[in-house]
Amino acid sequence: MKVVNRKKAYLYLEDGLSVEGSLIGYDGTTGGEICFNTGMTGYQEIYTDPSYTGQVIINTNAHIGNYGTVEQEEESESPKIKGVIINDYSEIYSRLDASESLDEYLKRHKVVGIAGLDTRRLVKHVRSKGAMNCVISSVLEENELKAELANLPSMEGLELSSEICTKTPYEFGDSDATITVAVLDLGIKRNILKNLESRGCKGIVYPAKTTFKEISQQNPDGYFISNGPGDPAVMDYAVETVEKILDSNKPLFGICLGHQMIARACGIGTYKMHHGHRGLNHPIKNLQTGLSEMTSQNHGFVVKKEDVEQSELVEATHMHLNDKTVAGIKVVGKNAFSVQYHPEASPGPHDSRYLFDDFVNMMKN
Repeated sequence: MKVVNRKKAYLYLEDGLSVEGSLIGYDGTTGGEICFNTGMTGYQEIYTDPSYTGQVIINTNAHIGNYGTVEQEEESESPKIKGVIINDYSEIYSRLDASESLDEYLKRHKVVGIAGLDTRRLVKHVRSKGAMNCVISSVLEENELKAELANLPSMEGLELSSEICTKTPYEFGDSDATITVAVLDLGIKRNILKNLESRGCKGIVYPAKTTFKEISQQNPDGYFISNGPGDPAVMDYAVETVEKILDSNKPLFGICLGHQMIARACGIGTYKMHHGHRGLNHPIKNLQTGLSEMTSQNHGFVVKKEDVEQSELVEATHMHLNDKTVAGIKVVGKNAFSVQYHPEASPGPHDSRYLFDDFVNMMKN
C-alpha cells in the first residue's frame, strides 16, 4: 500500500481540548458543532445529509474511506458537513463502481478533515462533556485556534433550513402517478423522495418558507414535512404552515425536524439534547404494536416528553428504548403523524419503511 506523508492538522474543542493529527481533504480551516455517528458504513450518506449542516462529524468506525465514493449514494447535491474527524483513513479503496477516493472527494468539495485521531477517546469526551463547537485547521498554528473558535455560532437558536433548502419549487415522481404530495423542504434527503416515488407518489418540493396558501394550490392528497438542521424553536414560519395543514385535516407525515414542527404546532416544546442521537442502530419501541425497530437517527434536538404526556392534542406512538425520549407522535382526531428517526435510512436499517406505507394508505383512504 502506498504511504502518503500527510500534512499536520489540529483539532481544538470549545472546552480547551487540543489534538494533533493529519490532514485529509481540503487544506484550510473549518469549524462547527462536534458530534459523532456510530454507523459502521454509509459515510457518504452522512456527509451529504442536510441535517448535518453546520456540524463536524466524528466517524466512530475505525476505518473510513475504504470503499471510496459513489455519486448515487449522495443524499443531496454536495456534502453539508463542516468537517470530518476519523481514526484510520484508508489510502486505497476497493469498490469497483467508486468514482474517486474519499480524500479526492473532500478536496473537490472543500471539506477539511483530520485523521489519525483516537476517535474512541473523542466520543467518550463528547458523551461526557456534551455537544460543543470545535475547529479543525491545517493552516493555523495551535495557539491561533481559540480565536477562530470564538467566531462560530451556537447551534442553539440557529435557523438553517431556509439557507440549505431548495430555492425554487421542483417536481418529483412519475407524471402518471396517482397520488400527489406537497413536500415542505427543511433540508430533505433524496431517499425520502425515492421512498415516496416507489409507492406511486408524485408532487412538488417547496422551499422552507413557502406558505400554506402556496403549497395547497395544487390540491395535494397529502403533505410531507422533511428533516433538516438547526433549532426547531426558531422556526415559527414552518410551525405556522403546519398549523394550517392540520386545520385542513389532510394526511400529514413528518420526519425528524418535520416531527418537531408538527409537535410545536400542537403546543409541544423542544430542547437541545446533551449530545444527540446519531447512528444506525438505535432501538425504538412502537407503542401501538409493542414491536421494536432498529432505526437510523440524526438529531440534536427532541420534543419534550412531559409536554406530550400532558397534551390532549397529541399521543406518543414510538419511544427510544435507550433514554425513553419521544420518538413518534400522532395528532388526536387528525390525519397526522410523525417520527423523530429516519425510516428512509440508507444504507439501512429498513425496519421502519412501513411508515411510508401508512402515509400512502392514509392518502388513498
